[in-house]
Amino acid sequence: MTLDITGLKVDIGGRPILRGVDIKLEAGRVHGLAGESGSGKTMTGLAVLGLLPHGARATGRIALGERDLLTLAPKELNKVRGGEVAMVFQDPATSLHPMLSIGKQLTEHMRHHLRIGKAEARERAIELLGKVRIPGAAEAYSRFPHQFSGGMRQRIAIAIALACSPKVLIADEPTTALDVTVQAGVLRLLRGLCDELGLAVLLVTHDLGVMSAVADEVSVMKDGLVVETGPRGQVLREPSHDYTRALLASLPDTEI
Repeated sequence: MTLDITGLKVDIGGRPILRGVDIKLEAGRVHGLAGESGSGKTMTGLAVLGLLPHGARATGRIALGERDLLTLAPKELNKVRGGEVAMVFQDPATSLHPMLSIGKQLTEHMRHHLRIGKAEARERAIELLGKVRIPGAAEAYSRFPHQFSGGMRQRIAIAIALACSPKVLIADEPTTALDVTVQAGVLRLLRGLCDELGLAVLLVTHDLGVMSAVADEVSVMKDGLVVETGPRGQVLREPSHDYTRALLASLPDTEI
């Protein structure tokens, strides 16, 4: 399934945040969305899920297959959110509930969206923990977030996002809080899951070095607009926009 964002505009209190964003996600592909803080990257992901701040107004079209997510009733959008489109946030310490076991967080999500029984949900949860390479998945099921490292917590957050077999995964700066070696492992995991499950992935990051590792296509945002889009190699090796060239020039030579 594709997710096609066209002419997406968002304003908050009359102030334009997104000014006409166009991005197309395709199954089995990672689309990187890069730009500095405040460029509108995260707001784009939140708009897809209908999680914009209070007072925000969105126009344009966000087409998931034949449906425009911007026109769905709240009840229908709730079915899409977490079911067909899921999001992994930057900091798993805040996205995971500290007082609930990992198993509880996985199975409640599944039982709500998939309407399955407790035993089936537990079996699927342990399978998912194995898929994201959590050691001793059956034992991990009963443990709590504070008992895992930051990298393992992010893998668990990815498992929760995948619990209901979404078609689209939005990963918002998923490696920012992690050290370099752990970052690499999480990025390899996202790439592998995209290939294995045929996910359409939007990878939001300020780090073009991250893009070079996993993205198929790259879009670059500045001031609420996508200023350049193309295949990874073309955008990173032969950028056409001055802003992209400036971003690349700020990277250490070893990153691309």
